[in-house]
Order: sequence, then structure tokens, then C-alpha cells
Amino acid sequence: MYERMKRKVQLFINVYHLIKAGIANIVFGFPSKKLKVIGVTGTDGKTTTTFLIYHILKNTGKKVSMISSVYAKIGDKEYDTGLHTTTPDAVQVQRLLKRALDAGDEYFVLETTSHALDQNRVAGVRFEIGVITNITSEHLDYHKTRERYIRAKSRLLKQSSTGLINKDDSSYEALRALIPARVKLLTYSLKSKADYSKNIQKELKLPLADFNNYNYLAAYAVADRLGVDSKTSLKSMESFTLPKGRLEVVYDKAFKVIIDFAHTENSLRLALKSIKKDIEAGRLIHVFGAAGLRDRVKRPFMGEASAESSDVVILTEEDYRTEDPVKIAEEIADGLVKHDFGYVYPEKLDGTKKRYTVIVEREKAVSRAIEIAQKGDVVVLTGKSHEKSLARGTKEYPWDEKKAVLKSLSEKTNTS
Repeated sequence: MYERMKRKVQLFINVYHLIKAGIANIVFGFPSKKLKVIGVTGTDGKTTTTFLIYHILKNTGKKVSMISSVYAKIGDKEYDTGLHTTTPDAVQVQRLLKRALDAGDEYFVLETTSHALDQNRVAGVRFEIGVITNITSEHLDYHKTRERYIRAKSRLLKQSSTGLINKDDSSYEALRALIPARVKLLTYSLKSKADYSKNIQKELKLPLADFNNYNYLAAYAVADRLGVDSKTSLKSMESFTLPKGRLEVVYDKAFKVIIDFAHTENSLRLALKSIKKDIEAGRLIHVFGAAGLRDRVKRPFMGEASAESSDVVILTEEDYRTEDPVKIAEEIADGLVKHDFGYVYPEKLDGTKKRYTVIVEREKAVSRAIEIAQKGDVVVLTGKSHEKSLARGTKEYPWDEKKAVLKSLSEKTNTS
């Protein structure tokens, strides 16, 4: 009964957004029809891929704007897209597309989510190219099943003239079966024969993590489809820096501090593994949590992903909303315990390997991690990255991950 009611409510929301999108398209004159819009979605990597495509086009003298989870860049102006928001609502999307058109842009890169696609927030947007980076288990609190999640993502390709998908991803066969014949489907791969299989990491001798190698390849393929020659694309990539909060090194002296947006089992596993392989003798100290009122199923798997590379773990808040943050931490800890991590009280945490603790207040968790960090260690903070607030209860509180790190570093310096 309850689930049936929830489905009816969601149907109403989707219809509401569809009507809203239709009106917004009319009011702003269907701007996507006069732009070459590149849509990017996926569980992980979509923000980096969006920035890469934007960077290549900008570097080659193209007039381009974008919407990403970090911010929207229209012409020379940056716009905040809202707290915890990747794809704004339909009116804002159409308004920003129109502003780009008025600024004389030819291209627009639009990062979009499965929620935005399912809820019709990008309905009416005509995509020149749609990119799906990968699909791993995420957002099942909303989509309920992996099949529905894949179908939601596939809607981007159904609105595109050309679709580009990762042939190495486990979603490949399911996605291919959902794409209509009118869409020109292209593939990219680092492991098998595909339309695009260039190893950017080896080509440019860039120190890329494997997952970023895929993001670079996807961006390269998009640029090629848009007529950018290979040498120009590769040259542009050499000057690219990762978006704010993506494997961002905040401090690198006696020890290192890195912040990253990883908040899924897959992204945590890949990010931590890539960081771990560069640690020579020190420890990896991981600070993270999981969002409240979101996919609960993934929490123990996030713990397992962390345990595979981390030596010390501090579980903390990450937008716990109306859930109990201690309970969230306990669910993550189930995965840590599977890998023989033992619990210690915060004051007892001294950097001994295979230990975890719970410090709910994120600022204190960051401070404790930096306090115990020694020469050669790497402190990794995941989940918040560029976001500017923490959802506690029903309120949003200001938060800046980088500032919290710098404050803790200052305190450590003053007391040492």
C-alpha cells in the first residue's frame, strides 16, 4: 500500500516536471535546438568528463558553456546550481541554455543525473551526443532496481543523435538493448575492440588513475565526433586539471591530505586504490560517511571498499538528514569488520592499522585524522568535496571541506 502510494506521488512529480519543462522550452524558445548540446551521465566520472569536454572545446577556441555538479559556467560567468544539486530544475536548465545561446555559444556540456532524466527535468533538450560513463549500483532507494536505474540513464541516449557508452562497463549489454535504431551508437574501451580505444594515459604519459583514463577517453571520443582533430585534443588534455574536489591535494608536506567526492562503493574502491599504490611507507587514513535517507544498501559495501585500501578509518557525518548518524556509521562498519577492522574510542585512535572509530561531527573527525597523521601518511576525505553545506536534520549548515582541513593543519602546527 505504502509503496503503491509512493509510486503515485512520483508519477505526479514526473508529470509536473514534464509540464514545467514543456512550458520552459516554449518560453525560452527551445534553445537546445540552436546549440550542440553534449549530455554526460553515469554513476561515477560524469563531472570530470564534463569538465574535460568543456576544457577541450574551450582550448580549441570553441564558444562553449556547461552545467556541472560543481557550478554552471555560462560565457565568463559562474552560477551556483544549488545545494546537493547536479542538474537544476527544468526552468533553470532552459534559462541557462538560453543565456549560452545569447552569449553566442555553439556548444553546451550538460552533466545530468538519473533523477533528472527520470523526472523529466531535461525533457525537450535535444542532445547532439549523449555519454554514459558507467552504471554501478547506486540510488536504488529511488529507482528500486538496477534495471530501472539503467533505463533511467538510457533516456539520455534516447534524446541524443549519437550515443557513446563504455563497452567495458557491466551495463553495456543492457544499455545497448535499450537504444533505438535511430540513435547512432558508439563505444569506447580500454580492454576490447571499440570505436574508440586509445589509451590516453600511455599516449600522453599522464599519471592517470585507471578510472580517469576512461573519462579522458570518453572526452576524446566526444571531441572527435565534434570535429576536433586528435593532436589538438591530446594537447588540450595535457593542460587539464581535475575539477575542484576531485582527488584534490590540499596539503603535501610531511604527510598529504586529499579531498574527493567519491561516495559510492565503486568510486571509493577506485579512488582509494589509486592513492594507496603511491604510498611508499605511510598509512592511508580515510575519513568518510554516507548520506542519510539515501541508498542504505550500499553502506556496508562502502565499508568494504574502504577497508581494502585504508589502514585507519574515521566514520563521520555526511548529510545524515533525519537519520541517526551513529546508526549510519554502524551500517558502514559492518563492511569494515568483515576485513578485520576493530573499533576503538576516538581518544584511543593512534594510527594503529586496521582500526576504526566514529566521530559524528565532521570537523572533529577531520581534526582527529590530521592530528594522528605522521610523516608519509595520506589523509583522504571523501563524500563532501566541493559541497558547501551539511544536511543535519531538516536544516542545511555551512560547510567547507578545504577550510576545515586548513584550520586543522593550522591547529596541529601551533600545538607541535
